[in-house]
Amino acid sequence: MRSVLFVLTACAVIGLAFWAYRENYRTQQALDVTDQLQRDIGASRARLAVLRAEWAYLNRPDRLRDLADLNFDSLGLMPMAPAQFGRIDQVAFPLEEEGLLPITDPIEVSNMEARP
Repeated sequence: MRSVLFVLTACAVIGLAFWAYRENYRTQQALDVTDQLQRDIGASRARLAVLRAEWAYLNRPDRLRDLADLNFDSLGLMPMAPAQFGRIDQVAFPLEEEGLLPITDPIEVSNMEARP
């Protein structure tokens, strides 16, 4: 009886060792993937920072003004003037949408109790 218990215990220990070995390598693989993703995220953030800096550099008002002056013949761009801006009361907001069906018999449901 004792020998059967020793054999079962040895098999359980071997099985648990095999499981721990596999879990260790799965964990190491997951950590490697996570590290690679973190490096990719860092590289993407660095690229994004460079792109934002380039965008800010290319959209400088003095540069855009010079480009508008250089390309005036082909584009016909004029400098903005205060008279070009309007007031909010000059905006034509859309009227109510047509085609919606009116509600003729509304039902109040906020005070109704649920029926089983």
